[in-house]
Formats: sequence, C-alpha cells, structure tokens
Amino acid sequence: MPPATDFPLLCPVCRDALQFGGGDARTLVCGAGHSFDAAKQGYFNFLVGKGTVFEADSADMVAARFDFLSAGHYQPLADAIAQLAAPALLATPGRRGVVLDAGTGTGHYLRAVLDRVSRDLAAHDRAVPDLALPDLALPGEPSARGVSAAAIGLDISKFALRRAARMNPEALNVVGDVWQPLPVAENAVEVVTVVFAPRNAPEFARVLRPGGRLVVVTPRPRHLEEVAGLTGMLGIEPAKDERLAASLGQLFAPVETRDLDLALTLSPRDVANLAYMGPAGHHLDRAALAALEAALPACTAVSARFRISVFEPIP
Repeated sequence: MPPATDFPLLCPVCRDALQFGGGDARTLVCGAGHSFDAAKQGYFNFLVGKGTVFEADSADMVAARFDFLSAGHYQPLADAIAQLAAPALLATPGRRGVVLDAGTGTGHYLRAVLDRVSRDLAAHDRAVPDLALPDLALPGEPSARGVSAAAIGLDISKFALRRAARMNPEALNVVGDVWQPLPVAENAVEVVTVVFAPRNAPEFARVLRPGGRLVVVTPRPRHLEEVAGLTGMLGIEPAKDERLAASLGQLFAPVETRDLDLALTLSPRDVANLAYMGPAGHHLDRAALAALEAALPACTAVSARFRISVFEPIP
C-alpha cells in the first residue's frame, strides 16, 4: 500500500475529493462519507452501481500476461515508455509528478516508469549535489528524495489489480472502467499512459495538467504475424493510426511518434501466453491452444512491432 498521502482521487459516487481516512492507507473517504476499503490484496474497487458492461480479463489471461512480461520479452517497450514519460514527471521541482496508467494490467509498464523516474532523480542529485532537486517530501511522509512519481494504476480486472498491487505497492491501484468518468481530479496528473488499452480522450484531457503528456502504445501492421494466424489472435485493424488521431479529436496535439521493432525468440509456452494474454484470450479454446503449444518447435522467431505516440492536451 502507498504511504498515507493525498492522491488526486475523486469519489466514484459523488465526485467529491477522496482522502485516506484517519491516516489509514487502507481506507479512502470522501466529504460526503462514502468509504472504500482496500481489498486484502492491496487494491481499491471503484466499480459502483451497475459496475461495467465490459468483460474484464480473467485470472488465467492475467497470469499469462504476467508470465510473458516477467520473462522480459517486452522490456525494451517498457523502457521506451518510461523514457518518454519521465521528463514530464520531473518537470515541476518541489513536488512529485503524478502518472495515471489507464489499463495498467499487471503493472509492468508502470513499474518501468516509476523506476526510471527514481533513477533520473538519483542521477541528478549525484551530478549536481549543490543544486539538487528540492526535497520532494509530502505531508506525513519521510523525505522523498529519490522516491519515484506518485502513481495511480487503473484497470477493469480485479485479477490484474491483484498483480499490479504487488508489482507497484507504492501506487494507488484502482479497479475502474476507463469509459466511465475517471476517479481523478481535473488538471491533476502530468502523464497518462495507455498501453494496448481503451482511450477516453475527453477524460484524459480533463485530468492532465497543461503541458502534460499522453503516451499511447498501439501495434503496427504485421505485429506478431508469425504466430497470429496459428493461435487465433486478433488481427491489426486497418487504418489504426487514422482512428487513433480521430479518437483524440480536437483535444490533443501530436508531439512525437516512435516506432519500435523487437525480434523475439519464444518458447512454446511463451507463444501460448502471448496468445492468451490479449483480447483474443476471451475467445480462445484452451484445449486447442494447449495442443498447439505441444506441436510448436522449441523456439519460434516472432516480430513485435509497436508505435508509441505522444500527445499534449490542446489548451
């Protein structure tokens, strides 16, 4: 669980500000008295009322993703995301920047961002000790020099949040629907990251500070083509870049685009995990996938092709 500091959270019931209750980092309370207790695994559930109509990733899908990402296959992607996000999180001396990871999943990409910010802070202090960044301690905390950014991880799957809470115990990990109003205050975060997740452009624009960054990761044509057909994975939709630009409408301006290609060598279990961890996992036949895994060679060469797009909110 994160330390007992205030995060820019809003009550999902009444939209009042949420704070930790009585210094207890396991309870969030708003001024109207709505209270949310952390699950024993360390996350908060903000799906209230009718919850959500969308199907959350299952425990098996999340386990497949955790195993695949923990093997480091997509670590260069995580590092690239962190490199693009960190400058905005360090742009305001005197306080920690805030990052919202929308669709945080198992928390691997957010972990890379937090680690990168910590390293950059430490490197800055070593390079210019007499001009070091101000102490970033927040009320009620010990010194936060070298401590990473404040982080909120949002995902629709409680199974994913169980993993994310262990991966990022210093973050506030929240079960929520990205298509509903985000439980985050207006102009409250420096960075929103969206890695293979839905994009709620109006809400992202609302929560980002002026000059903040929206970092979006999408697959490019021929992504995983060597195994996509074999495993029944979903294909890349045509005109994906055009649809991304259209979805952001008049709210965001493009800042930078970076393409990343990874040449992967995967075991049969890696291939099965890769297939099952994505949207196709909701529909794949586990028995058929197991049979395919048994028939695969010891190593399969796979090409992963990503596009990382960075946007800023239009004033």
